Amino acid sequence: MDYNKLEVWIEARKLVNLLYESSKLFPKEEMFGLTNQMRRAAISIPSNIAEGCGRQISKDTLQFLHISRGSLYELETQYYLALDQHYIDVYNFNVAIEQIQN
Repeated sequence: MDYNKLEVWIEARKLVNLLYESSKLFPKEEMFGLTNQMRRAAISIPSNIAEGCGRQISKDTLQFLHISRGSLYELETQYYLALDQHYIDVYNFNVAIEQIQN
């Protein structure tokens, strides 16, 4: 399966880029806290999609897709936390949440 042609993988890459742009504005003291955690969660989404597509057994593929979905939920929660801490404004939060939920 050619994962890099999958719309879900393409959209996941867009989400990673969106997160990197918005997290550049986070406080420097968060570099090893929420910023790092959000970036790791975001990166794992397209990475697990790609790895799952490389598996030869459907059960393995599904497992990696489930992991990717879990990372997506983790990132969604972290966006809420970033909003709560005023690291991100409501507009950028809504843009990210819309991307996550679509």
